[in-house]
Formats: sequence, C-alpha cells, structure tokens
Amino acid sequence: MADPAEVTPPLMSLSRRQLMAAIAGGLLTAPLAARAQPATKVPRLGYLSLFSASNPYPPSEAFFQGLRELGWVNGQNIAIEYQYAEGQAQRLPALAAELVRLRVALIFAENTPVARIAKQATADPHCLQSRG
Repeated sequence: MADPAEVTPPLMSLSRRQLMAAIAGGLLTAPLAARAQPATKVPRLGYLSLFSASNPYPPSEAFFQGLRELGWVNGQNIAIEYQYAEGQAQRLPALAAELVRLRVALIFAENTPVARIAKQATADPHCLQSRG
C-alpha cells in the first residue's frame, strides 16, 4: 500500500489544460441535464477575446486542445461562438452582451480583465478564465 503522503490527489495530477477542459465539459453538460433538451441541440460555448481571429491569444489554444482531447468537436457536439475585440477593449462589453443574447452555456475569457467584463454582462452564464 502506498504511503498516504506520496499519493497525489486526482485533481493535482491533471494538467491545466485537462482541468480547464473538464470544468468546461461539466458546465456544458449541466444545462442539458437540467433542461432535458432534445439530443439534436448541442451546447454552445462563448469565446470572448481582446485579440483577433488572425492573431489569437496563445494560451487559449491549450483550452481548445483540452476540449478536443475530451471529445468535444466544434460543429459536431459543441458550438463555439467567437467574439473578437480586434485589440479594441471598448468593444468587449458589447461583445460579451452578444454572447449573453446568444444564450451560451459558458463564456471562456482569455484573461482576468476580459473575464470581469464577461461577468458584468450577466450573472447567468458561467465564465471560465485562462491563466496563460
């Protein structure tokens, strides 16, 4: 039997990407169970970025890779709504409001300032922040 001091708790052995993707997966499936939605409706994830589609925030790729590793494929079993501010921070509140209007199950924000703006837009969707 292993020494209890040497046993790593299960969550401590996960990489940051795996942990973020597992949290997102749980948050995305919760509304389906709670609302008993038809099987044809896929959960929607909102992605809020200060950057642009052509110049994305590098650490967020780890989050999307983690989703793929867990079997979440954009356009198949999940829909990702991307909102890019194109470097213009003043656009973030309107983009966050658009994600709320689209009724996404989760908003992924690339950093703390973006997460704060997303949280100010609503108290309903969950907000997950990258720590890259």
